[in-house]
Formats: sequence, structure tokens, C-alpha cells
Amino acid sequence: MQPPGPQQPPLYAPSNGDFTFVSSADAEDLSGSITTPDVKLNLGGEFIKESTATTFLRQRGYGWLLEVEDDDPEDNKPLLEELDIDLKDIYYKIRCVLMPMPSLGFNRQVVRDNPDFWGPLAVVLFFSMISLYGQFKVVSWIITIWIFGSLTIFLLARVLGGEVTYGQVLGVIGYSLLPLIVIAPVLLVVGSFEVVSTLIKLFGVFWAAYSAASLLVGEEFKTKKPLLIYPIFLLYIYFLSLYTGV
Repeated sequence: MQPPGPQQPPLYAPSNGDFTFVSSADAEDLSGSITTPDVKLNLGGEFIKESTATTFLRQRGYGWLLEVEDDDPEDNKPLLEELDIDLKDIYYKIRCVLMPMPSLGFNRQVVRDNPDFWGPLAVVLFFSMISLYGQFKVVSWIITIWIFGSLTIFLLARVLGGEVTYGQVLGVIGYSLLPLIVIAPVLLVVGSFEVVSTLIKLFGVFWAAYSAASLLVGEEFKTKKPLLIYPIFLLYIYFLSLYTGV
């Protein structure tokens, strides 16, 4: 009877089947490779293979790190739309101000009832640019007069019983500077003729004041209209004085 030989250490196989432990003596004969399981995601009907790192993160509850937000349509708006700039609307309002006669058929009330900021600001800045003549301080001064002059007209209109907002007054006063811009190149030509120059200045001021007053001074003022028309007229005289340097 032969003595029993050395027994091989039993292999231990865990119940989950993930690993098998062997003795160091048998480790030399082992070879192979570890393959990662293929995990596929169903995204819109297409299957995409996930990497091991992605699978690991999802199993540990960090899948939210891999989520990608959908594109928001609001982020793809054109720049003009994002800034609320309507060039057609601004062009129509310019025509309403430059041609204030009711017989022309323009709906001029849109300048008052649908106020905007960028159109009047562009008009005021353009008037400031042509008023420079080497005096750069006039730009900030014209903008200041536009803001606080409009505030004065607004407060006076509300005291007299008018139903206007500050934004409406700011837009109407700004757009109504266009007549002064129109007469500016004419004054450069006839500047040496004092009488003609004075008449053109008066015409420009009356044009601008009428355009603004016809929009701001409604029927609710009744007999108080001159109390609002007069300061509007003075405001445009002051704007013209900033241009001519008087």
C-alpha cells in the first residue's frame, strides 16, 4: 500500500463566480486575459457601447455626471432678437417722426404706444456725433439732457393729468431729434447767411417740437396743452444750441 502523496490544495470557488483563488505553485501555469463586459445604451433607437469607466460611474450612482443637457432654443436666438432690436420697427418710427403730417397715412401713435430704447438712443448718439466739433464733452451732455429733459416732461405731463410713461416720453423725445439731424448739413452750407440760417434753425426746432408734442400732448390735456408744448419747444431749442455752440 503506497502512502498517499501530497494532496493538492483545493481550489476555492466563490459563489459569485467572479474570482478563483489558486496556490502560488499553480500560478505559473495560469495564463489568459480579462475581458470587460459589453454594456450598450439605447439612445433614440441606436445602441452605443459604453466604456468601463462609464459603467463604473453608473454602477456607483454617479451617472448624473455623464448627462448632457439638451440645447435650449432660447440660446440660439440672433443677436438683434436677443437685444430686442427690431430694425423694421425703428425705420417705421423714423418715418413717422420725419413726416408728421396726418395726411400721409402713417400710424404715428406707434412711436408713443410701442416705445423702444435702442432707436432713440441711436438717434441721440448720432446727434451727439455731429455736434462734436472738437468738444467731446457735448456727447455726455446731450445724453444727460435727453434723460433728464424727458424726465421733466414726463413729470409735468403726469401733473397735468396725462397718461404717459417715462419710457414713452424718452422714446418720443429721442426720435424727435431727427429733424435737427436733417437740418444739420443744411446749416453747414448756409451758415454764412445769417438770416437763412436763423430761419432754418427755427424751422428745425418747430419741426422737432411739433413731432414730439403731437404724440405726447393728447386730448386729455384739453386747455392745458400749451403748458406742455412750451417746455418741449424749449427743450429742442436747448438741443440745437448744443449743436451750434451758442
